[in-house]
Amino acid sequence: MKKPKDRIPNGVLKKIFPKKFNRVTASETVYAQLKQMILSGKFRKGQRLLREEIAQDCEVSETTVSKAFLRLKKDGLIIKKGRVGSFVA
Repeated sequence: MKKPKDRIPNGVLKKIFPKKFNRVTASETVYAQLKQMILSGKFRKGQRLLREEIAQDCEVSETTVSKAFLRLKKDGLIIKKGRVGSFVA
């Protein structure tokens, strides 16, 4: 197991592998789109967000949408209610 001091600094890795570090993941894209829609009012407060529909509309997996939902929840833009679903905060 490597010790933390043996790790290559991120700045060096970014210079060696710029494409890998500049990639935008699908969940980041979905997150940005949903955040913009929530902040612009396209989704109303209390509106239920269906993971399956969003996944189909964005042509991504439900796992990708779930990752985006986690970030939105962390930002306080959505709330999750047990087994009921996710709603705009």
